Amino acid sequence: MKVNLLDLDAQYASLRGDIKNEIAKIMESHQYILGPQVKEFEDMVADYCRCDYAIGCASGTDALVLALKALDIAGDDEVITTPFTFFATASSIDRVGAKTVFVDIKADTFNIDPDKIEAAITPKTKAIIVVHLFGQPAEMDKIMQIAKKHNLKVIEDNAQGIGAEYDGKVAGTIADIGTLSFFPSKNLGCMGDGGMCLSNDSELAAKLKQLRVHGENPKYYHKWIGLNSRLDTIQAAVLKIKLPHLDAWSDARRKNAEYYYEMMKNIAEIQMPFINEKAKSIFNQFTLIAQDRDRLLEHLQANDIGCAIYYPMPLHLQECFAKLGYKEGDFPIAEETVKRVISIPVYSEIPREHQDFVIEKIREFYK
Repeated sequence: MKVNLLDLDAQYASLRGDIKNEIAKIMESHQYILGPQVKEFEDMVADYCRCDYAIGCASGTDALVLALKALDIAGDDEVITTPFTFFATASSIDRVGAKTVFVDIKADTFNIDPDKIEAAITPKTKAIIVVHLFGQPAEMDKIMQIAKKHNLKVIEDNAQGIGAEYDGKVAGTIADIGTLSFFPSKNLGCMGDGGMCLSNDSELAAKLKQLRVHGENPKYYHKWIGLNSRLDTIQAAVLKIKLPHLDAWSDARRKNAEYYYEMMKNIAEIQMPFINEKAKSIFNQFTLIAQDRDRLLEHLQANDIGCAIYYPMPLHLQECFAKLGYKEGDFPIAEETVKRVISIPVYSEIPREHQDFVIEKIREFYK
């Protein structure tokens, strides 16, 4: 039996006709750049996320860069973030000329440890980028209290968690700016690259809209140096069709996660995802902490089971960040975590027999 880590065909099959029709309309109108579907989708996301403004852009990475630019972060500014996340979180800081300052994670949720943030704050600290890793929000109440105390801006990197909640608030709408990614493998994925910034601040929203078109307003007059980063009209049209299905897909992921919890609770060699009692996760990944992880990975792959390691190396040890001066041992929890994590299939359409096969092979490995 072949089990995919993600099956995009299963999702596309039920939407194929609607998607093709919408794309055909755009091809006939030739409104490829910021066509009406972009604004329509932005309004839909703002309503879905219960925030005032949603500004589409070309990718989740660009969303982070735009957010940093909108908050005037550059030069000697320092930005605190986690070393256990996708590369774009930290690279976006470097791209605006600021300095990345890492803080270790919590061993249970994999998110940044709020209790370690204040020790990393210096007079140059200007912002915190919080990552809601694998679809579970970080502890935003504690983080926002720290930010308020030290007059810091906060960006929520919610690339993996659209629709997740923390303490009844939608992830990505709690801080100054939240960012989303619509990369095809995300819970709400387009057919290419796409991203978005969320905010409840009218001035920030207006600035973000200008920054995504080279900082111009009106045309050919530039107050800021921005990016060429518009959400493609075709991608917006695809996402418009998908968004009404997102809650059902997220519910299905949670049910699939619950099945893993129930069926593997007695396997002592693995630790299943811990969910904070205040958090509502959307399970972009179902990530285990596993003994003898590398051999388990080989075993699952040998049985045609899709699985992956997110992420094999913490960012502070990446070659390109050597200039920051970090060394092995600086963030022991993140460094230990990357040696033991493994993600298994949890996508909404996964057949139950595929989950049973995954469970069977994990049990088989630990006999």
